Amino acid sequence: MSSTAGTDSTPVTTDNAATVARLYEAFGRGDVPTILAALADDVRWEDWADNHAQRAGVAHLAPRRGPEDVAGFFELLRGWTVERFEVLDLIGTGRQVVAEVSASFRTPGGGRLEDEELHLWTFDDAGRVTRLRHYADTAKHIAATGGAAAPGE
Repeated sequence: MSSTAGTDSTPVTTDNAATVARLYEAFGRGDVPTILAALADDVRWEDWADNHAQRAGVAHLAPRRGPEDVAGFFELLRGWTVERFEVLDLIGTGRQVVAEVSASFRTPGGGRLEDEELHLWTFDDAGRVTRLRHYADTAKHIAATGGAAAPGE
Protein backbone atom coordinates (compact mmCIF):
# COMPACT_ATOMS: atom_id res chain seq x y z
CA MET A 1 0.00 0.00 0.00
CA SER A 2 1.31 3.46 -0.74
CA SER A 3 0.56 6.76 0.88
CA THR A 4 2.06 10.22 0.95
CA ALA A 5 3.61 11.22 4.26
CA GLY A 6 3.27 14.83 5.43
CA THR A 7 4.11 17.44 2.78
CA ASP A 8 6.76 15.26 1.17
CA SER A 9 5.48 13.78 -2.09
CA THR A 10 7.64 10.67 -1.73
CA PRO A 11 5.38 7.57 -1.56
CA VAL A 12 5.76 5.42 1.53
CA THR A 13 5.16 1.69 1.07
CA THR A 14 3.94 -0.28 4.06
CA ASP A 15 4.11 -4.05 3.94
CA ASN A 16 1.49 -5.14 6.45
CA ALA A 17 2.44 -8.81 6.13
CA ALA A 18 5.94 -7.93 7.36
CA THR A 19 4.35 -6.07 10.27
CA VAL A 20 2.27 -9.13 11.17
CA ALA A 21 5.41 -11.30 11.02
CA ARG A 22 7.17 -8.88 13.40
CA LEU A 23 4.17 -8.97 15.76
CA TYR A 24 4.26 -12.77 15.93
CA GLU A 25 8.02 -12.60 16.57
CA ALA A 26 7.29 -10.19 19.44
CA PHE A 27 4.64 -12.60 20.75
CA GLY A 28 7.21 -15.39 20.72
CA ARG A 29 9.58 -13.25 22.82
CA GLY A 30 6.79 -12.22 25.20
CA ASP A 31 7.23 -8.62 24.02
CA VAL A 32 3.68 -7.37 24.54
CA PRO A 33 4.63 -3.64 24.50
CA THR A 34 5.79 -3.98 20.87
CA ILE A 35 2.45 -5.54 19.92
CA LEU A 36 0.42 -2.91 21.75
CA ALA A 37 2.45 -0.11 20.12
CA ALA A 38 1.35 -1.36 16.68
CA LEU A 39 -2.35 -1.00 17.52
CA ALA A 40 -4.53 1.93 16.55
CA ASP A 41 -6.11 3.80 19.47
CA ASP A 42 -9.53 2.48 18.42
CA VAL A 43 -8.45 -1.10 17.65
CA ARG A 44 -11.23 -3.71 17.81
CA TRP A 45 -10.01 -7.12 19.00
CA GLU A 46 -12.45 -10.03 18.61
CA ASP A 47 -15.24 -7.51 18.14
CA TRP A 48 -17.99 -9.37 16.31
CA ALA A 49 -21.61 -10.16 17.00
CA ASP A 50 -21.95 -13.93 16.60
CA ASN A 51 -19.08 -15.70 18.34
CA HIS A 52 -20.04 -18.87 20.24
CA ALA A 53 -16.90 -18.74 22.41
CA GLN A 54 -17.82 -15.24 23.53
CA ARG A 55 -21.35 -16.35 24.37
CA ALA A 56 -19.83 -19.22 26.41
CA GLY A 57 -17.67 -16.76 28.37
CA VAL A 58 -14.26 -17.69 26.95
CA ALA A 59 -12.26 -14.77 28.35
CA HIS A 60 -9.36 -14.83 25.88
CA LEU A 61 -11.78 -14.46 22.96
CA ALA A 62 -13.80 -11.65 24.56
CA PRO A 63 -14.26 -8.47 22.52
CA ARG A 64 -11.81 -5.71 23.39
CA ARG A 65 -11.40 -2.11 22.27
CA GLY A 66 -8.26 -0.03 22.47
CA PRO A 67 -4.69 -1.07 23.30
CA GLU A 68 -5.22 -0.98 27.08
CA ASP A 69 -8.14 -3.40 26.78
CA VAL A 70 -6.18 -5.64 24.39
CA ALA A 71 -3.41 -5.82 27.01
CA GLY A 72 -5.90 -7.89 29.04
CA PHE A 73 -5.84 -10.56 26.32
CA PHE A 74 -2.08 -10.97 26.74
CA GLU A 75 -2.36 -10.89 30.52
CA LEU A 76 -4.71 -13.89 30.33
CA LEU A 77 -2.27 -15.78 28.09
CA ARG A 78 0.58 -15.28 30.58
CA GLY A 79 -0.84 -18.19 32.57
CA TRP A 80 -0.85 -20.51 29.57
CA THR A 81 1.92 -22.91 28.56
CA VAL A 82 2.76 -22.62 24.88
CA GLU A 83 3.71 -26.07 23.65
CA ARG A 84 3.89 -25.09 20.00
CA PHE A 85 3.07 -21.96 18.01
CA GLU A 86 3.79 -21.84 14.29
CA VAL A 87 2.85 -19.29 11.68
CA LEU A 88 2.43 -21.49 8.62
CA ASP A 89 1.70 -18.74 6.12
CA LEU A 90 0.91 -15.05 5.76
CA ILE A 91 -1.42 -14.05 2.96
CA GLY A 92 -1.83 -10.49 1.71
CA THR A 93 0.12 -7.27 1.93
CA GLY A 94 -2.70 -4.76 1.60
CA ARG A 95 -5.25 -3.56 4.11
CA GLN A 96 -5.88 -7.09 5.40
CA VAL A 97 -3.44 -9.89 6.16
CA VAL A 98 -4.39 -13.46 7.05
CA ALA A 99 -2.11 -15.63 9.13
CA GLU A 100 -2.49 -19.40 9.11
CA VAL A 101 -1.43 -20.57 12.57
CA SER A 102 -0.99 -24.00 14.13
CA ALA A 103 -0.66 -24.02 17.92
CA SER A 104 -0.85 -26.13 21.03
CA PHE A 105 -1.39 -24.74 24.54
CA ARG A 106 -2.09 -25.88 28.09
CA THR A 107 -4.44 -23.63 30.05
CA PRO A 108 -4.11 -22.85 33.78
CA GLY A 109 -7.19 -24.97 34.56
CA GLY A 110 -5.57 -28.09 33.09
CA GLY A 111 -7.16 -27.86 29.66
CA ARG A 112 -5.34 -28.54 26.44
CA LEU A 113 -5.91 -26.72 23.19
CA GLU A 114 -4.50 -27.77 19.84
CA ASP A 115 -5.89 -25.86 16.90
CA GLU A 116 -5.26 -24.60 13.41
CA GLU A 117 -6.56 -21.07 13.09
CA LEU A 118 -6.76 -18.12 10.77
CA HIS A 119 -6.04 -14.70 12.23
CA LEU A 120 -7.40 -11.76 10.22
CA TRP A 121 -5.43 -8.56 10.75
CA THR A 122 -6.83 -5.26 9.42
CA PHE A 123 -4.73 -2.10 9.04
CA ASP A 124 -5.35 1.60 8.55
CA ASP A 125 -3.47 3.75 6.02
CA ALA A 126 -0.78 4.50 8.61
CA GLY A 127 0.02 0.78 9.00
CA ARG A 128 -1.55 0.44 12.45
CA VAL A 129 -3.73 -2.54 13.40
CA THR A 130 -7.39 -1.56 13.57
CA ARG A 131 -8.90 -5.03 14.01
CA LEU A 132 -7.97 -8.62 14.79
CA ARG A 133 -10.21 -11.67 14.62
CA HIS A 134 -9.30 -15.25 15.46
CA TYR A 135 -11.13 -17.70 13.20
CA ALA A 136 -10.84 -20.85 15.30
CA ASP A 137 -12.65 -23.98 16.39
CA THR A 138 -14.64 -22.35 19.20
CA ALA A 139 -15.68 -25.76 20.61
CA LYS A 140 -12.00 -26.49 21.28
CA HIS A 141 -11.51 -23.12 22.98
CA ILE A 142 -14.62 -23.61 25.13
CA ALA A 143 -13.52 -27.11 26.20
CA ALA A 144 -9.92 -26.10 26.92
CA THR A 145 -10.84 -23.12 29.08
CA GLY A 146 -13.21 -25.40 31.00
CA GLY A 147 -10.25 -27.64 31.92
CA ALA A 148 -10.80 -30.35 29.32
CA ALA A 149 -8.85 -31.52 26.34
CA ALA A 150 -10.20 -30.16 23.12
CA PRO A 151 -12.82 -32.36 21.40
CA GLY A 152 -11.25 -35.18 19.44
CA GLU A 153 -8.07 -35.31 21.51
